[in-house]
Amino acid sequence: MGRAALLVGIDAYPGAPLAGCVRDATRVEALLARHGNGDPNFQTLLLTEPGSGGITKAVLRAQIEALFATDAELALLYFAGHGTKDAVGGTLMTPDAQRYDEGVPMDHVLALANRSAVREVVIVLDCCHSGAFGAVPGLGAAAGVSHLDEGVAVLTATRENEAALEAGGGGVFTSLFCGALDGGAADVLGKVTIASAYAYVDEALGVFDQRPLFRANVSKLNPLRLCEPVVPRPSLRLLPGLFPGQADRGLDPSYEPTAPEAQPAHCEVMAQLQRMRAARLVEPVGTEHLYYAAMESRAVRLTPLGRHYWRLARAGRI
Repeated sequence: MGRAALLVGIDAYPGAPLAGCVRDATRVEALLARHGNGDPNFQTLLLTEPGSGGITKAVLRAQIEALFATDAELALLYFAGHGTKDAVGGTLMTPDAQRYDEGVPMDHVLALANRSAVREVVIVLDCCHSGAFGAVPGLGAAAGVSHLDEGVAVLTATRENEAALEAGGGGVFTSLFCGALDGGAADVLGKVTIASAYAYVDEALGVFDQRPLFRANVSKLNPLRLCEPVVPRPSLRLLPGLFPGQADRGLDPSYEPTAPEAQPAHCEVMAQLQRMRAARLVEPVGTEHLYYAAMESRAVRLTPLGRHYWRLARAGRI
């Protein structure tokens, strides 16, 4: 088992070269290969160099088929390059494109993903017209409906009729996607999922920008990458003990390290609460700062997010 990722970046298109796709694929590969703490993550294959025959339609198709034929528990395909669309769907273009035969059709990639025995498939496309991926043609007003088998998720840089833009030497979408993988889309536990990455990208782009699309048929979101958590897991496991029954916890000056009444055990609790405050798990009652909550003998309480992690900790799921 394991996790496998194919990262494709193509710049060398005759007559219409691109400048940032190889760089983008390389950046994504570096982030997916290791978790934030340096532990191995995906086994990656970076497909960017022209090689002896270049990245032809046959080469790209063969590599995609090989990816979805692995026994990995999670397979990820990333493509950065030209994309095109006609009356029946979109195509991932290759440098040997010809009229009416531009590359690997998106519906062919979808069919491979749907038929794959891999438990979870994630497809990320940074190309023009990438929103055509998964769309069922010929449905008139219902166009845009997609058929994804269970376990398949797709994140695209654009709607089907939009261009994917470049800025600063790389794709606008991929720059945001890399920011998401690097911690921008991480939850309190440090997990980055394809859904949280989409939310991160979506928030960064305005209504007049290219619009990303996210389609998925999944019952569980496995993390694409683990970043350093804002609050360490051992600290999160303390939540039920710090807030029995989710009740507010009273504070007093003995919790404040600078106060004459400071007690070491209480100060350690305060240090944990400060970490949780930074992660929006707790909040002081009646004041803006934990310092004043302690010095004025007020209380600290769980936020709705804190109550969520309190329940996870109590259930032994952290």
